Amino acid sequence: MNSIKILLISIIMAGTLVCPAVLCSALDAVTPGEFIIEPPTLICLGFEWIITGDDNRDASAAVYYREKSSSEWNEALPLLRIGNEPVSDMMNYITPNIFAGSIFDLTPDTEYECKFVMSDPDGVQGEKTKLVTVRTRKEPEAYDGGRVFHVYPPGYRGPKEEPSHTGVKSAYYGPGGDDWGLAAHAHIEPGDIILVHKGLYKSDRMNYSNPLGLTFHGTYVFTKDGTPEKPIVIKAAGDGEVIFDGDGCYRLFDTMAADNIHFEGFTIRNTDIAFYAGVKMVGGCSGLVVRNCRFEDIGIGVFTEYEGSKNFYIADNVMLGRESRTRLRGWNRSFWGKYGNLSTVDSFYGIKVYGQGHVICHNYIAYFHDGIDVHMYGTPEKNQDLKCVSIDIYNNDIFMVCDDVIESDGGEYNIRVFRNRGINTAQHGLSAQPIYGGPVYFIRNIIYHAVQGGAFKFNNHPSGLIVYHNTFCTEWNSGFQAYSNAHVRNNLFLGIDFPDRPVLRTATFTSYTSFDYNGYRPNSTAENNFFWKSPPKNKLQDFDIEESASYLSFKTLRDFSETTDQEKHGIIVDYNIFRNVLKPDPDDPGHVYQPYDLDFRLRPGSKAVDAGCILPNVNDEFSGNAPDLGAYETGKTVPVYGPRTRNDE
Repeated sequence: MNSIKILLISIIMAGTLVCPAVLCSALDAVTPGEFIIEPPTLICLGFEWIITGDDNRDASAAVYYREKSSSEWNEALPLLRIGNEPVSDMMNYITPNIFAGSIFDLTPDTEYECKFVMSDPDGVQGEKTKLVTVRTRKEPEAYDGGRVFHVYPPGYRGPKEEPSHTGVKSAYYGPGGDDWGLAAHAHIEPGDIILVHKGLYKSDRMNYSNPLGLTFHGTYVFTKDGTPEKPIVIKAAGDGEVIFDGDGCYRLFDTMAADNIHFEGFTIRNTDIAFYAGVKMVGGCSGLVVRNCRFEDIGIGVFTEYEGSKNFYIADNVMLGRESRTRLRGWNRSFWGKYGNLSTVDSFYGIKVYGQGHVICHNYIAYFHDGIDVHMYGTPEKNQDLKCVSIDIYNNDIFMVCDDVIESDGGEYNIRVFRNRGINTAQHGLSAQPIYGGPVYFIRNIIYHAVQGGAFKFNNHPSGLIVYHNTFCTEWNSGFQAYSNAHVRNNLFLGIDFPDRPVLRTATFTSYTSFDYNGYRPNSTAENNFFWKSPPKNKLQDFDIEESASYLSFKTLRDFSETTDQEKHGIIVDYNIFRNVLKPDPDDPGHVYQPYDLDFRLRPGSKAVDAGCILPNVNDEFSGNAPDLGAYETGKTVPVYGPRTRNDE
């Protein structure tokens, strides 16, 4: 503790004589405060525990969980200690003193007991154990007792099931064309189901009087709420393909004013934004479901930037943008211009969200600028109900993007990015630009052929980064900006021999950032393969480090480890650890690699097998003597990426 802090405390004590050692102990001891349960998702739970004290950052918070009906506790990852890390020069944000973290891979619609135990060598002042009961969310489903309306396309002449309507607008608002359709208040009620029968639903939006009742803007605007128990469901009837063609409109489905509305089983095409669900500081919806749909020729699939949006479920969709299908292209002129592969933003992103409790899983997304994004909202709101927390992005298959595969940018606590696959990305694999405290979890993702930026984009000083068990067939080359409070374990980083590019170049503001048990394939083209910038070990934080210190550089992993105390258990690997993965060609960055040509399973007996450390609730079921490195554990089933085969009959 410095003398200024002692003086301030002495003044606050109003002249009371207190030993400096006692003051040090009081500030280093932790005092638990408010405990916050974030909105549950289907398979994850997130928590925050506010604290004071612990100036020396040696407190910890262990986590245990069990199903309510079970007597046996399971251990989870400890909560991440967060606090006093500046984030983003533009925002002047400093993270609060808090613990935060998640429990993974739970059963939907199940009640869990969760136990949190605070400890500190300097003492815990107050309640050190917290026991809570939380239920995971169930997968959203239609209400069993709702009314059913049948919708048919214009010009349909066959038999109809009643009550029937021409077009969705008539079924939702009641009969009436054009502007008159809005004169009647929506007659749809919570729990009702609109079954849309096969055919083409394309409005002649320049025609003032057309059968679908859409005028110049060509948008379906929904304004009636369902409830979580009784959603309004608009789904394909199951008698053939249902196509909604936007006729080139800016946005096709506007759901900003309609909570708990479901869309299922459609083909959606020819529109800039398919689902327009929220605008920052204006308004937006909650409980939106988009499931089993196919998107073609679109600019954006699903979009909300509204801070109050909650509990979206976007699953099992195919989203195809307008970017190149034959060559990987990027937007950075200085790099991609050399290869004649410059992109324009013909399609922006498949999915972008903000808010709480969203689940984005099992989607196939291809030919966009970005795959899946958290909105870069800016400084988090102070209202807990408006913070960006508890978002799950998992088992998505992302192919051919011009910028990044997944961006967690703008999240605050418990953003969970796990079991995703990204093949062919012009810039980076995974982005945190920034994260306002964390943790953002990057767990068991695969990134192959991330050309210009490599594995990560950690810009704008993100804080709270958990990087476990990923396979990156590219370098970590994010040294142009530093980050805070990162912990990196059991990953594979395999260089691809770009000229003069090291396999690891990274900088951190915090001495408690930690790297260990990772595997590296150094680049043969680099004189030094490991570049590191960090505060000295006796200084917890140094937020001037970007300007005040140059990189330390090392030829070998051993040299890097001995000097920095990082990677005490790190190893050198090569592409022969995989069953069938070739090194991407550095001389042809625009090449398109196909997922079916790549087998990322480890060869039995390879150096990456049994080379990791145990991470509770992440690799509990490892085979062999220790967990393997990378996304796949030997002998375990390979994850399903993209849409699952479903039979709803």
